[in-house]
Amino acid sequence: MVGAEFFFVPLCTLQGLRSLVIQHSFNFKPNFIAMKKLFLLLAFTALTLSANAQTPLKYGYFSFSEALKAMPGYAVSERDMAALRAKYEEEGKRVEDDFNKKYEQFLDGQRDFAPSILQKRQAELQEMMEKNVAFKTESQRLLAQAEADSKASLKVRLRAIVARIGADRGYAFILNTDNDAVPYVNNAVGEDINALVKDAVRK
Repeated sequence: MVGAEFFFVPLCTLQGLRSLVIQHSFNFKPNFIAMKKLFLLLAFTALTLSANAQTPLKYGYFSFSEALKAMPGYAVSERDMAALRAKYEEEGKRVEDDFNKKYEQFLDGQRDFAPSILQKRQAELQEMMEKNVAFKTESQRLLAQAEADSKASLKVRLRAIVARIGADRGYAFILNTDNDAVPYVNNAVGEDINALVKDAVRK
């Protein structure tokens, strides 16, 4: 897997570059150091290919996130996630209300409690607070995992569609423009395929 380090591409064919860059581009995470290294490599590779290839170098660019939102299953995924998020928020509010109620009871009676009872109530409050914090942390983890799982099949299909478009149109590579990753594109060799991808994912 390509991380933040440089990776090298066999320069003898456009196909080798296409397959590697498509794979790297769509596993994109906002690691800007890695992005700079990737684009330096692309620029070097593009110059090499342009000098040696008989046909002009072509590439496409599009927004992965916008194409994902255009897919029919995206709205369903968002609706399911909203319902799940609401359930966790409801449970979080319930346990918070329980803690606040018990804490108020503790404040009202702490002057009259025997030392052993006071210590017991304090321990109960501490345990409740720790459980509530643990629940919130675990809820965030489970929601993040559910979000990833709900979009996983959509992303697989989108990558396959983009790879097919790249092969059909003879692109050397396709860039993901999310997060301002591509500040400049030379339209003489780079083609905006946003509309093309969105049409394909809606079918």
